Amino acid sequence: MIRSERADGGDYRVVTVDRPAARNALRPADLDALEAAVVEATEPVVLLRGAGDAFCAGADLDVVADLSDPAAFAAHGQRVAAGIEDADAVVVAGIDGPARGGGVELALACDVRIATPRATFAESGVRFGLFGAWGGTVRLPRVLREGDAMEFALSGRTIDAEEARRIGLVSRVVPDPATVAAELAGNEPDALAVVKRRLRDGAPVAEREAAEREAFARLHAAHGPEIARDRKD
Repeated sequence: MIRSERADGGDYRVVTVDRPAARNALRPADLDALEAAVVEATEPVVLLRGAGDAFCAGADLDVVADLSDPAAFAAHGQRVAAGIEDADAVVVAGIDGPARGGGVELALACDVRIATPRATFAESGVRFGLFGAWGGTVRLPRVLREGDAMEFALSGRTIDAEEARRIGLVSRVVPDPATVAAELAGNEPDALAVVKRRLRDGAPVAEREAAEREAFARLHAAHGPEIARDRKD
Protein backbone atom coordinates (compact mmCIF):
# COMPACT_ATOMS: atom_id res chain seq x y z
CA MET A 1 0.00 0.00 0.00
CA ILE A 2 1.20 3.50 -0.85
CA ARG A 3 -0.04 6.55 1.08
CA SER A 4 0.28 10.07 -0.30
CA GLU A 5 -0.59 13.20 1.67
CA ARG A 6 0.44 16.79 1.96
CA ALA A 7 2.63 17.44 4.99
CA ASP A 8 0.83 19.08 7.90
CA GLY A 9 1.71 22.74 7.75
CA GLY A 10 4.33 22.12 5.04
CA ASP A 11 4.75 22.81 1.34
CA TYR A 12 5.79 19.28 0.50
CA ARG A 13 4.16 15.90 -0.09
CA VAL A 14 4.82 12.79 1.98
CA VAL A 15 4.68 9.47 0.11
CA THR A 16 4.83 6.45 2.39
CA VAL A 17 5.40 2.80 1.53
CA ASP A 18 2.98 1.33 4.06
CA ARG A 19 3.57 -2.42 4.47
CA PRO A 20 5.34 -2.44 7.84
CA ALA A 21 4.64 -6.13 8.49
CA ALA A 22 6.62 -6.92 5.29
CA ARG A 23 9.29 -4.28 6.03
CA ASN A 24 7.73 -2.27 3.18
CA ALA A 25 8.71 -4.81 0.51
CA LEU A 26 7.32 -3.87 -2.90
CA ARG A 27 5.00 -5.86 -5.14
CA PRO A 28 4.33 -4.88 -8.78
CA ALA A 29 1.14 -3.00 -7.88
CA ASP A 30 3.03 -1.13 -5.14
CA LEU A 31 5.66 -0.06 -7.66
CA ASP A 32 3.00 1.41 -9.95
CA ALA A 33 1.24 3.20 -7.10
CA LEU A 34 4.55 4.57 -5.84
CA GLU A 35 5.51 5.95 -9.23
CA ALA A 36 2.10 7.57 -9.67
CA ALA A 37 2.20 9.18 -6.22
CA VAL A 38 5.60 10.76 -6.87
CA VAL A 39 5.08 11.75 -10.51
CA GLU A 40 1.64 13.25 -9.93
CA ALA A 41 2.69 15.34 -6.92
CA THR A 42 2.10 19.05 -7.46
CA GLU A 43 4.23 20.16 -4.50
CA PRO A 44 7.85 21.17 -5.26
CA VAL A 45 9.27 18.57 -2.85
CA VAL A 46 8.30 14.96 -2.10
CA LEU A 47 9.48 13.11 0.99
CA LEU A 48 9.59 9.35 0.35
CA ARG A 49 9.63 7.19 3.46
CA GLY A 50 8.66 3.80 4.85
CA ALA A 51 6.13 3.01 7.55
CA GLY A 52 7.16 1.32 10.78
CA ASP A 53 10.76 0.44 11.54
CA ALA A 54 12.09 -0.01 7.97
CA PHE A 55 12.56 2.16 4.92
CA CYS A 56 12.13 -0.58 2.32
CA ALA A 57 13.25 -4.20 2.10
CA GLY A 58 13.20 -4.05 -1.70
CA ALA A 59 11.23 -6.43 -3.87
CA ASP A 60 8.81 -8.78 -2.16
CA LEU A 61 10.69 -12.10 -2.16
CA ASP A 62 7.46 -14.08 -2.46
CA VAL A 63 6.99 -12.37 -5.83
CA VAL A 64 10.62 -12.81 -6.85
CA ALA A 65 10.55 -16.55 -6.09
CA ASP A 66 7.67 -17.12 -8.53
CA LEU A 67 8.71 -14.86 -11.41
CA SER A 68 7.85 -16.21 -14.84
CA ASP A 69 9.61 -13.33 -16.63
CA PRO A 70 12.49 -11.98 -14.52
CA ALA A 71 13.62 -9.55 -17.23
CA ALA A 72 10.16 -7.97 -17.37
CA PHE A 73 10.16 -7.64 -13.57
CA ALA A 74 13.53 -5.89 -13.71
CA ALA A 75 12.27 -3.61 -16.50
CA HIS A 76 9.25 -2.73 -14.39
CA GLY A 77 11.40 -1.65 -11.46
CA GLN A 78 13.76 0.24 -13.77
CA ARG A 79 10.85 2.16 -15.28
CA VAL A 80 9.54 3.13 -11.85
CA ALA A 81 12.98 4.23 -10.63
CA ALA A 82 13.42 6.30 -13.79
CA GLY A 83 10.01 7.86 -13.25
CA ILE A 84 10.96 8.89 -9.72
CA GLU A 85 14.27 10.26 -10.95
CA ASP A 86 12.57 12.26 -13.73
CA ALA A 87 9.69 13.57 -11.60
CA ASP A 88 9.12 17.32 -11.58
CA ALA A 89 9.39 17.45 -7.80
CA VAL A 90 12.63 17.22 -5.86
CA VAL A 91 12.39 13.78 -4.24
CA VAL A 92 13.95 13.27 -0.81
CA ALA A 93 14.47 9.72 0.44
CA GLY A 94 13.95 9.80 4.20
CA ILE A 95 15.66 6.57 5.29
CA ASP A 96 14.77 5.51 8.81
CA GLY A 97 15.65 1.88 9.46
CA PRO A 98 16.84 -0.77 6.99
CA ALA A 99 17.09 -0.20 3.24
CA ARG A 100 17.85 -3.42 1.40
CA GLY A 101 18.27 -4.29 -2.27
CA GLY A 102 15.47 -2.57 -4.14
CA GLY A 103 15.07 -0.20 -1.20
CA VAL A 104 18.62 1.04 -1.81
CA GLU A 105 17.83 1.35 -5.52
CA LEU A 106 14.70 3.31 -4.71
CA ALA A 107 16.79 5.70 -2.60
CA LEU A 108 19.37 6.01 -5.39
CA ALA A 109 16.63 7.18 -7.77
CA CYS A 110 15.78 10.04 -5.41
CA ASP A 111 17.45 13.44 -5.71
CA VAL A 112 18.50 13.70 -2.07
CA ARG A 113 19.08 10.90 0.44
CA ILE A 114 18.76 11.69 4.15
CA ALA A 115 19.24 9.07 6.87
CA THR A 116 18.37 8.86 10.53
CA PRO A 117 20.83 7.26 12.96
CA ARG A 118 18.73 4.05 12.75
CA ALA A 119 19.24 3.67 8.99
CA THR A 120 21.23 0.75 7.59
CA PHE A 121 21.97 -0.21 4.00
CA ALA A 122 22.87 -3.41 2.15
CA GLU A 123 22.81 -4.87 -1.36
CA SER A 124 22.30 -8.30 0.11
CA GLY A 125 21.06 -10.04 -3.04
CA VAL A 126 24.55 -11.28 -3.88
CA ARG A 127 24.36 -13.56 -0.85
CA PHE A 128 21.65 -15.68 -2.47
CA GLY A 129 22.70 -15.35 -6.10
CA LEU A 130 20.92 -12.20 -7.30
CA PHE A 131 21.51 -8.46 -7.36
CA GLY A 132 19.48 -5.26 -7.53
CA ALA A 133 18.28 -4.81 -11.10
CA TRP A 134 16.09 -1.73 -10.77
CA GLY A 135 18.87 0.51 -12.07
CA GLY A 136 21.17 -0.01 -9.10
CA THR A 137 24.27 -0.98 -11.07
CA VAL A 138 23.75 2.16 -13.19
CA ARG A 139 23.17 4.67 -10.40
CA LEU A 140 25.44 3.32 -7.65
CA PRO A 141 28.75 4.22 -9.38
CA ARG A 142 27.23 7.59 -10.28
CA VAL A 143 26.55 8.36 -6.62
CA LEU A 144 29.62 6.72 -5.03
CA ARG A 145 33.23 6.51 -6.07
CA GLU A 146 33.76 3.40 -8.17
CA GLY A 147 35.76 1.59 -5.49
CA ASP A 148 33.16 2.25 -2.81
CA ALA A 149 30.37 1.24 -5.19
CA MET A 150 32.13 -2.01 -6.04
CA GLU A 151 32.88 -2.93 -2.43
CA PHE A 152 29.36 -2.13 -1.24
CA ALA A 153 27.65 -4.04 -4.05
CA LEU A 154 29.98 -7.05 -4.09
CA SER A 155 30.30 -7.59 -0.35
CA GLY A 156 26.60 -7.64 0.50
CA ARG A 157 27.56 -6.30 3.91
CA THR A 158 25.42 -3.96 5.97
CA ILE A 159 26.63 -0.42 6.59
CA ASP A 160 25.28 2.06 9.10
CA ALA A 161 24.16 5.64 8.57
CA GLU A 162 27.51 7.23 9.37
CA GLU A 163 29.40 5.02 6.94
CA ALA A 164 26.73 5.71 4.33
CA ARG A 165 27.33 9.42 4.84
CA ARG A 166 31.09 9.01 4.69
CA ILE A 167 31.02 7.27 1.31
CA GLY A 168 28.36 9.61 -0.09
CA LEU A 169 25.36 7.29 -0.16
CA VAL A 170 23.45 9.80 1.98
CA SER A 171 23.99 13.55 2.39
CA ARG A 172 23.07 13.97 6.04
CA VAL A 173 22.22 11.99 9.16
CA VAL A 174 19.47 13.75 11.12
CA PRO A 175 16.82 12.77 13.68
CA ASP A 176 13.95 13.47 11.25
CA PRO A 177 14.33 13.71 7.44
CA ALA A 178 11.12 15.75 7.32
CA THR A 179 13.15 18.74 8.54
CA VAL A 180 15.26 18.56 5.38
CA ALA A 181 12.19 18.21 3.14
CA ALA A 182 10.69 21.30 4.81
CA GLU A 183 13.98 23.17 4.41
CA LEU A 184 14.12 22.44 0.68
CA ALA A 185 10.43 23.27 0.23
CA GLY A 186 11.11 26.71 1.69
CA ASN A 187 13.06 27.63 -1.44
CA GLU A 188 11.55 29.08 -4.61
CA PRO A 189 9.80 26.24 -6.52
CA ASP A 190 10.83 27.37 -10.02
CA ALA A 191 14.48 27.48 -8.98
CA LEU A 192 14.26 24.03 -7.39
CA ALA A 193 12.83 22.53 -10.59
CA VAL A 194 15.42 24.19 -12.82
CA VAL A 195 18.41 23.23 -10.65
CA LYS A 196 17.21 19.63 -10.52
CA ARG A 197 16.88 19.48 -14.31
CA ARG A 198 20.28 21.01 -14.86
CA LEU A 199 22.03 18.67 -12.43
CA ARG A 200 20.22 15.65 -13.93
CA ASP A 201 21.04 16.59 -17.54
CA GLY A 202 23.27 13.99 -19.19
CA ALA A 203 23.80 15.90 -22.44
CA PRO A 204 27.29 16.95 -23.65
CA VAL A 205 28.87 19.78 -21.66
CA ALA A 206 28.34 22.50 -24.27
CA GLU A 207 24.64 21.67 -24.51
CA ARG A 208 24.29 21.63 -20.73
CA GLU A 209 25.99 25.01 -20.43
CA ALA A 210 23.67 26.49 -23.06
CA ALA A 211 20.63 25.09 -21.27
CA GLU A 212 21.97 26.49 -18.00
CA ARG A 213 22.27 29.98 -19.52
CA GLU A 214 18.75 29.82 -20.93
CA ALA A 215 17.29 28.58 -17.65
CA PHE A 216 19.05 31.31 -15.68
CA ALA A 217 17.69 33.93 -18.07
CA ARG A 218 14.13 32.59 -17.66
CA LEU A 219 14.37 32.64 -13.88
CA HIS A 220 15.89 36.11 -13.91
CA ALA A 221 13.05 37.41 -16.05
CA ALA A 222 10.54 35.96 -13.60
CA HIS A 223 12.24 36.81 -10.33
CA GLY A 224 14.73 39.61 -11.08
CA PRO A 225 12.30 42.36 -10.02
CA GLU A 226 11.76 40.59 -6.67
CA ILE A 227 15.51 40.50 -6.10
CA ALA A 228 15.75 44.21 -6.82
CA ARG A 229 12.93 44.99 -4.37
CA ASP A 230 14.48 42.80 -1.69
CA ARG A 231 17.79 44.64 -2.00
CA LYS A 232 16.03 47.94 -1.38
CA ASP A 233 14.05 46.68 1.62
